[in-house]
This record gives sequence, structure tokens and C-alpha cells, in this order.
Amino acid sequence: MSLNPRETLDTMLGLLGFVCEIKEFEHEHGLTLQVYTAEKDRLIGRNGALLEDIQTLLNRLLQAKDKNAQKVQVDIEHWREMKDDNLAHRVRQIGEIVRQTGRPYHLEPMNAYERRIVHNAFKDDPDIATWSPPDDARLKRITLRKKQPGAPEQ
Repeated sequence: MSLNPRETLDTMLGLLGFVCEIKEFEHEHGLTLQVYTAEKDRLIGRNGALLEDIQTLLNRLLQAKDKNAQKVQVDIEHWREMKDDNLAHRVRQIGEIVRQTGRPYHLEPMNAYERRIVHNAFKDDPDIATWSPPDDARLKRITLRKKQPGAPEQ
């Protein structure tokens, strides 16, 4: 028997003392639980750290009960969505600089989720290639560089 993600998150947050409204949104990548609360800043934490912890804990609880449970994304009043949009917009601006100058640009270290946003921002770009080192570090840098005509993709 699997757990209901929305009810599980509601219980978790209630036990932590938060009064929330939670709405579910299905999309192509899975399920997003959007949390609305008067204490959003406290729940997001510094740079989203508490939000990440809550999402990780929720997914571990769901997968402990059902190992095939889909991953759930937790967002608080669209904070993560806006942060992701800002990241994609910023790297596209940097991509324009790379396109004009031809010089590569090394982005700051990012986690896997943020790197996926960057790679997706350029996946259909005919001029800009993204590259991450193949090591096992949790935080990695992405390099944006101009594609060379006829060169194989990396």
C-alpha cells in the first residue's frame, strides 16, 4: 500500500507546526505539491535548504513504503518555480555572451537539479554546448561553449 503524497506532506508539516494549504499539480515530470502558508520564508529556509530537506524526506518516506513511488517535487508558493525560471533566464543571457565572443564560460558549482535546468536550456540551441565534468562530486561546474561546426557532441 502506498502513501498519498499530499496527505503525507500535510502530516509532516502539521507535526512541525505549520498551517498550510497544499495543492497537487501533475506534469510531464511527475507530481508537484504546491504549499501555501503564512510562514513561507521559514518553511523555505536559507537559500531553499529547508525546502530541499522536506522534499528529500517526503520522497524517502514515499519510497520506503513503495519503492516504485514516483518522485514528488515540493514547492512553496512558486518559490522554486521562480528560482528555476531565473536560473534558466540568467544562463541564456550568459549563452548570448558566449555566442558573441566565442569564449567559454564556467558557471558556478551547481547540484544535479540545477545542472539539468542549464542543460535543458541549451538542448536545442544550435550554437551553444553545455559540458559537465564526469566526476562524482555532488556540486559540479558546467561550462558553456560555442559549438564547433562538424564537431561531435559531448
